[in-house]
Amino acid sequence: MEAVEARDVAEQLRPIVVVGPTASGKSALSLELAHHFGGEVVNCDSMQLYRGMDIGTAKLKPEEREGIPHHQLDVWDITDTASVARYQEDAVRDAEEIMSRGKRPIIVGGSMLYVQSLVDAWAFPPTDPAVRAKYEAQLQEVGVDEMHAKLAHVDPQAASIIEDKDPRRTVRALEVIELTGKPFQASQPPKDAPPRWNAQLLGLETNPEWLNPRIELRTNLMFEQGLVKEVEGLIEQGLVRDSTAGRAIGYAQVFQAMEGELSWEEAVDRTVIGTRRYVRRQRSWFHRDKRITWLDATAPTLPQALDALH
Repeated sequence: MEAVEARDVAEQLRPIVVVGPTASGKSALSLELAHHFGGEVVNCDSMQLYRGMDIGTAKLKPEEREGIPHHQLDVWDITDTASVARYQEDAVRDAEEIMSRGKRPIIVGGSMLYVQSLVDAWAFPPTDPAVRAKYEAQLQEVGVDEMHAKLAHVDPQAASIIEDKDPRRTVRALEVIELTGKPFQASQPPKDAPPRWNAQLLGLETNPEWLNPRIELRTNLMFEQGLVKEVEGLIEQGLVRDSTAGRAIGYAQVFQAMEGELSWEEAVDRTVIGTRRYVRRQRSWFHRDKRITWLDATAPTLPQALDALH
């Protein structure tokens, strides 16, 4: 009888993971699920980990969190280099602590590698300072575009998910490929393995006709609500253009406009375009994971989620 009760409790506390493209309604669904199941939210958006990156990441304000505890928000300084391994360690600890209190973790976000690091028991591939230094020297010599093209030649799949303007991840992928002799993706766990904690994965399915206007509206609101002022304040705290945070969509375009490379109208347009490109990569990545149950984001999602979870 005790074993049955323990299984029942474990079933009730299984984490729910909500993924999907930017602007698809993940935050709203996560709040509804947290209220329904008495859960707590664990953020899985890499840029929302940074303190002060609020407007440009669509981070829920404290008063918008509806009294639901949120974890892994505002935990990194703006000068910190992003680390999936650091996030994995901290978020696993948070999720397990939530379950130890009899609450259900609601994990929500669209940062692909961060989601997988949390859902899967991913042991990170090796690193070698000499190999890393070699590729960093090449990066300085030829630039990120040529390095990303090199990655696309040796591992097209890795290049398809890594931003073409992301030098750090491009170099890391090339390093892993050289050290392992395998594609970058081969260092990651298969997406058909049982998820950590027997978690249940939900995805919000969208179409461009529905999502694109939402992206445009969200982007315009970000600029109207003070994204430029936010970036100016973060620069005073140490934000620089060539950093993880400084290359985030929206923030990178503000830097370009500040330095006269774009007009402000172009900065808004480029942010929309960059977001759409990111959405395409998110769709491609998450649709390869057959463990995800897809919900129609254009219809009320909570009833669909509850049907999928029972």
